[in-house]
Amino acid sequence: MKVPQMIAAELRRLTSTRMSVLALLALVAVPVLYGGLYLWANQDPYAKFPEVPVALVVEDEGTPAIDDAPARNVGDEVADELIADGAFDWHRVSAEEAATGLDDSTYDFAITLPADFSDALASLGTDEPRQAEILLSTNDANSYLAGTIGAQAVERIRATVAEQVGQEAASLLLDSIADIRSGIVDAADGAAQLADGAGTAVDGAEQLGAGASQLSDGAARAADGSAQLADGTARLADGSAELASGAAQVADGNAQLAASADRVGSAVDEAASAVPEARRAIADELAARGVDQATIDAALAKLDPVGDRIAAGNDRVQGVVGDIDRLAEGSRHVADGSAQLAAGARDAASGAAQLADGTAQLADGSAQLSAGLGALEDGLGELASGAGTLRDGLDDGAAEIPDTDQATRDAQAETIADPIALETDSATHAENYGAGLAPFFAALAGWIGIYALFLIVKPISRRAVTALHSPVRITLAGWLTPGLLGAVQMAALYLVLAFTLGFPMSNPLGTLGVMVLASATYAAIILALNVWLGSVGQFLGLVLMVLQLVTAGGTFPWQTLPAPLAALHHVLPMGYVVDAMRQAMYGGDLARAGADTLVLAAWLVGAFVLAAIGVTRMTHFRTLRDLQPSLIG
Repeated sequence: MKVPQMIAAELRRLTSTRMSVLALLALVAVPVLYGGLYLWANQDPYAKFPEVPVALVVEDEGTPAIDDAPARNVGDEVADELIADGAFDWHRVSAEEAATGLDDSTYDFAITLPADFSDALASLGTDEPRQAEILLSTNDANSYLAGTIGAQAVERIRATVAEQVGQEAASLLLDSIADIRSGIVDAADGAAQLADGAGTAVDGAEQLGAGASQLSDGAARAADGSAQLADGTARLADGSAELASGAAQVADGNAQLAASADRVGSAVDEAASAVPEARRAIADELAARGVDQATIDAALAKLDPVGDRIAAGNDRVQGVVGDIDRLAEGSRHVADGSAQLAAGARDAASGAAQLADGTAQLADGSAQLSAGLGALEDGLGELASGAGTLRDGLDDGAAEIPDTDQATRDAQAETIADPIALETDSATHAENYGAGLAPFFAALAGWIGIYALFLIVKPISRRAVTALHSPVRITLAGWLTPGLLGAVQMAALYLVLAFTLGFPMSNPLGTLGVMVLASATYAAIILALNVWLGSVGQFLGLVLMVLQLVTAGGTFPWQTLPAPLAALHHVLPMGYVVDAMRQAMYGGDLARAGADTLVLAAWLVGAFVLAAIGVTRMTHFRTLRDLQPSLIG
């Protein structure tokens, strides 16, 4: 019996009755049902997020209007943006409605913006900043992944709000820097004016210093003069006091003189009246003494002019007495004026003493002023130098600060708030979530399909073992029957993936080739297990499927596996099937896919050889196991 005849005989057996045909068709359809339905259900779950009901609770009380800042409610702004964005089926409800809906599965998760949400965000500009909170409420009894999706939604909200707040803060900062730059420019202009003014002040200080020196010298001379004046006025006061005293004495003396003059006038008048009588008495006396008449006449002749003068003097004396009386009256007035002069001189002496003290202080102050102006001149020189340095420094500082317009600052603030833009440059690209999982579930569906076929396909024809002594042909026939049916399964699954689900195929023939090779390899492995272990081997095929399910790296990277399972990833064939399909399906490295197919071919050849060895053993002798009933069905 040749290999085609053995395959045809097995197929006739599998299609001998209507029920057999239905069973065969059902088993052939297993990979399509498993892989197709699963990938259809998970083709693009992210596109269905807008249908996921989510409760949105906004308790934010907002912030009141302060100065020029208007009132604001960031919670309402965020809610409006979320609802307009439509990333989920948002329902803005109260906290009670959200809790009830979360319990009865009306909502998959709930997001709450608390009462102090806006206030916390506004605190960034105060001395007590604090973080705003977003509350995520989940119920794993509804869906565990809903919590993960909710966390992603909250992170998206957090990033959006953080970007907005960061942009506003950066805009405020950049505007402040622009204002600072303007202030620095103004300050530089002021510093330049200050430097110029300081230079002028230095010149003025030099002139002022010269004048202060002259003032100091003049003040010293004035101090000396005022001291002399004080001495003079003191002496004047003393002299005026003595004058007043003397004038009083003169007045008293003149009064006495007037009295004496009056008496003298009376006496002179009496004397003048007594001259004739005295002339006679003299003549008589002279005559009595024996003086001759001529001598007496001569003497009297000499005496007569005296009498005349006495008469004339009497007249003058009487006039003088009148003058003396008037002098006494005038001296009295002089005495009174001298007293007033003495009082004024005392006041002048006191003022002159004060003037002397003041001019002395003026001299000291002007000396200090002169010294201070010297220091001022030095300080103004340093001020002029420092103002120049300040001007240059402010000019340099202003030059270091960019002079930007409002549009540029807005663009800078936007970049600061979101400095990194994600640009994906993928060497290969899976269109959606389902396309990303397709290699894994196609590889798994291939194993399930072959495993199911061996439930009705006989691994080895006992008739052929009995009639033939060619283990290779028997093994080849036992492998080709499920291998061909497996190829049909993979072709049907490929059509579902490529056309029904519309997954793009960068290398269609390569993808289909990997799928068919994987099915053939699985058929050889399960054939070997069945040849050597019978129904126990069939069970081990199920165990091996479970091991490959967790080690193939079809969902998470295989590097996340525990070390023992990661080691199995490099040994078991399904991981290579997944990798080869990814390379072919997504347009990856075909050389890498070729290396994977070589590993699969090695598994196929190895399993086939192992199955052939088992068939060889069966064709030459029987064992007790061959006569025992199977442990499984």
